[in-house]
Amino acid sequence: MTSIGKISKLAGSAYLIIFISGIFANFLVIENMVVPGDASATLLNITSNDSLFRLGIISFIIMVLADLFVTWALYILFKTQDENTSLLAAWFRLVNVTIFAIALFHLFTVLQLANESDSLLAFTSSQLQSQIMLSISAFNNTWLLGLIFFGIHLFILGYLIIKSPYVSNIIGYLLILAAFGYLTDSFAHLLLPSYDNYKDIFMLIVVIPGVIGELSLALWLLFKGMNKTSAS
Repeated sequence: MTSIGKISKLAGSAYLIIFISGIFANFLVIENMVVPGDASATLLNITSNDSLFRLGIISFIIMVLADLFVTWALYILFKTQDENTSLLAAWFRLVNVTIFAIALFHLFTVLQLANESDSLLAFTSSQLQSQIMLSISAFNNTWLLGLIFFGIHLFILGYLIIKSPYVSNIIGYLLILAAFGYLTDSFAHLLLPSYDNYKDIFMLIVVIPGVIGELSLALWLLFKGMNKTSAS
């Protein structure tokens, strides 16, 4: 197997790690513990499931590390086709990873506040709960900002794939569709006051093309890859 083939398979494996760790941390941990509009229940869920909350943060960290590798690997895989465009795609993904890493600090703040709730005499119970909800909101909003850059990355990556002689054009078009999904949802969050009334629709707009497109790319990288090319 050529070195580029090894990088391709490692990138596919890392992409699957991103899927698994991200789904676990976000949907099975954060989404299950945070009760919108109920700060008291949210604090109780976090303090009662401290180990699980910590595991969720660790999973997010693993996701960030895997994403850094995928950023580098995708640049290597596509630079022989168009180095400047591949580098541009990598930069946009790197900005997203960096912003998400910054967002994680808000979850550490939540963890600290929850664990020291009995000793933080400067806060009343309601103030503590409000601060935790604000930190969770800051995490989500910062992540949301990063997804704008991620959407642009997917659009550029989709363009590279469509032009590539090695990858199915269908994957490229799916990624471009996913890019529009991420961008639509992110800007709807920012610009639509009644977003919560349509959040399930926007979730479908993001999740369906995103999962299909990115999972298709991950599986292609893992099981087929660019074995006919070589990295320079």
